[in-house]
Amino acid sequence: MDRTDLQLLADARVADANVLLDARRWAAAYYLLGYAVECALKACTARRFRQDEVPDKRVVNDFYTHRLDTLLGISGLGQALEGRANGEPAFQVNWNTVRDWNETSRYDHSISEAKARDMFIAVADQATGVLSWLKTLW
Repeated sequence: MDRTDLQLLADARVADANVLLDARRWAAAYYLLGYAVECALKACTARRFRQDEVPDKRVVNDFYTHRLDTLLGISGLGQALEGRANGEPAFQVNWNTVRDWNETSRYDHSISEAKARDMFIAVADQATGVLSWLKTLW
């Protein structure tokens, strides 16, 4: 899997989540939206890898996590995110919504419609969505 695959997966998972929202499958949509951000952060991190260079072992090990905070750290985008969040309250709200996601949400069947729709906005909004921002950096 390469960076382009991760980019395509991020977009595909948002499209899948949109279909699931229309089908009133809140928990599945919520999970896939978080997974889209995970893929996008991994695409940003993959950009740091250089051909013919052995990457730092910690970065490689951390790459295989599902924790968004860890992925943000290895992507090198922490300061950029903080700067955007400090200057744009709507983006800050969206990041706060997204950062609460974790891979165990796939087992949570109690996700509400409101939580799923909030996550969709937080991830996919063209102006202030987390994925829209990550796409400028991947």
